[in-house]
Amino acid sequence: MNQLLVNMVRDREMEDNEKTSRHEASDAAALVLAAGKGTRMHSPLPKVLHQLLDKPMLWYILETLDRIFASRQILVAGHGYEQVKQSMVSRKLELVYQSQQLGTGHALQEAWPAVKESGLEWLLVINGDTPLVSAEHLCTLLEHLKNQDADMGFITLSMPDPGSYGRVLRQAGGEPLAIIEAKDFDPATHGHDVYEVNSGIYAFKTLSLQRILFQLDADNAQKEFYITQLVSLAAREGMRVTAVNAGDCPELLGINTPGELLRQEERIRAAIVDKHIEKGVYIRTKDSVRIGAGVQIGPGAEVTGPAEIYGRTRLASGCRIASNCYIQDSFIGEAHVFSFSHIEKSVIGDKTKIGPFARLRPGAEVHEKAAVGNFVEIKNSSVGSGSKINHLSYIGDTWIGRSANVGAGTITCNYDGREKHRTTIGDGVFVGSNTALVAPVCLHKNSMVGAGSTITRDVSEGSLSIARARQKNLEGKNPLKNLKDSNKA
Repeated sequence: MNQLLVNMVRDREMEDNEKTSRHEASDAAALVLAAGKGTRMHSPLPKVLHQLLDKPMLWYILETLDRIFASRQILVAGHGYEQVKQSMVSRKLELVYQSQQLGTGHALQEAWPAVKESGLEWLLVINGDTPLVSAEHLCTLLEHLKNQDADMGFITLSMPDPGSYGRVLRQAGGEPLAIIEAKDFDPATHGHDVYEVNSGIYAFKTLSLQRILFQLDADNAQKEFYITQLVSLAAREGMRVTAVNAGDCPELLGINTPGELLRQEERIRAAIVDKHIEKGVYIRTKDSVRIGAGVQIGPGAEVTGPAEIYGRTRLASGCRIASNCYIQDSFIGEAHVFSFSHIEKSVIGDKTKIGPFARLRPGAEVHEKAAVGNFVEIKNSSVGSGSKINHLSYIGDTWIGRSANVGAGTITCNYDGREKHRTTIGDGVFVGSNTALVAPVCLHKNSMVGAGSTITRDVSEGSLSIARARQKNLEGKNPLKNLKDSNKA
């Protein structure tokens, strides 16, 4: 494995270890509700798998929980259960199947055996469509609940237009009395000036929740079992209920439509870009730059928009990315990537030049001081230090040594219709323009291939290989000239 790739993997493992070792909350479980169909998304995809930047919205919530919990995480899924399960296969996560989607309260009931079995004192419940919820939000709610010695708590928002969000009703002393769903809210009964709404983020003392959870009923417009009813049930039982008002905090709004998803995606995008700028990255035309949440960029690197950088990409300090580039799951050292280059699952060394209009497909490794130029495509190949492929070439399943020069229009013919084969180009090899290298084939050290050749056999060290038909000039035989002469006559 290339040493650059080794460094990338090592640094990522260090980051993951730090993430898991810094934060613990061993007395709390977290339950994510992700069973809804999301009809208003107008898509067969489960709502929680719709992407913001390059990650599904559910990923953001689980990453937040990873930062604050070393204990139990439970996910309730229903619609698209197998898809959700497959997307979470790499996580330590307990899945609960909600076969009938009868509301958030019903989902909590379905998950109750897993919650009870955990034996944990506290429970956080989060809707799976709130990807921007932060660790600070969750920790503040949980700490507030503990400090107040409350049985139940939730986060509220203040909105000038409550829209479809559940309204929060309070008692005269300010204690939460009930949450009324928008379709059940009657201004004549509940009051006209209710601008405090429910965010859908709750915390419970587990033993207190057990007392009231199965008292839920479906006596509402939707005929569903709502978690929100637990507020009034707790108040009726004389339990202590508290609420933390986050003010006008759009990050905590749920996603129910494509428009809402795009607005939240823009908030994530802007926050990520600003975070990198604060850490010393030069991001020009920043409103047109999209950077995934898992990307690492060293201080002093430069990115000019429009640009898209996703996955587990790492850009080293001193790296320069020109406009209109797409980069995913790649490591780029102190290199210059020119405009309109597409790089995926590749490793690029220091002092290299890539593009413009270059395409590096999975498995491409370009070592230090190499150059990959205009309209060059590389796949599953290694380009040695100081080597150059400057124009209009395809390099597939190939190893290229140091200081080689591959001329314009060179094609490595790696596929015979059934299998892929390797091409080897040794140190100091010169390949003339418009050459086809039919794999498997090896051009040994310091050999040369004449332009326009089709090479099917190995070329020995220091040799010159020319494989093309002898040129013939047939005097007076130009058919076009003869045709023009006849037309004149």
